[in-house]
Amino acid sequence: MSLPSYAVRVAENLTDREACFAVRKEVFVAEQGVPEDLEYDAYDSAAVHVLAVREDGVALGAGRLLYGEAAAAKTGGDPGVGSLGRLAVTKEARGLGVGAALVRAVEDAARARGLTAVDLHAQTHALGFYERLGYVAYGPEFPDAGMPHRAMRNSL
Repeated sequence: MSLPSYAVRVAENLTDREACFAVRKEVFVAEQGVPEDLEYDAYDSAAVHVLAVREDGVALGAGRLLYGEAAAAKTGGDPGVGSLGRLAVTKEARGLGVGAALVRAVEDAARARGLTAVDLHAQTHALGFYERLGYVAYGPEFPDAGMPHRAMRNSL
């Protein structure tokens, strides 16, 4: 069986952004039980959103990049560091490389904005995934939406 073809792109219009939000709702709210009022926040409006879409238009994954003032609270205030977050891949697309492609798309968006590194807050079960992509954990474990997380960083 061949792997489905998909593309990853920056969400440029309302339809793309709604697809990103739908993936996040499916993964974080429905699957993981994150309260909807925690999943969506004021940062969504200014963030760069990335979307993975199958060739037939079905959304497979999403992620976002915060930068500048929006990222400061998550990155220790360094204006050269962006914050990758809300990375979500649908059950059907897991294991196909979608998550890694989304991370690379966020990093490309960060480079395009002159950033030198990307931070993220990883659920602890996903540390190995991010480590394989070059991220290094730092600081203690902390709870976020009731789940254990670690801060991680990758220099671009």
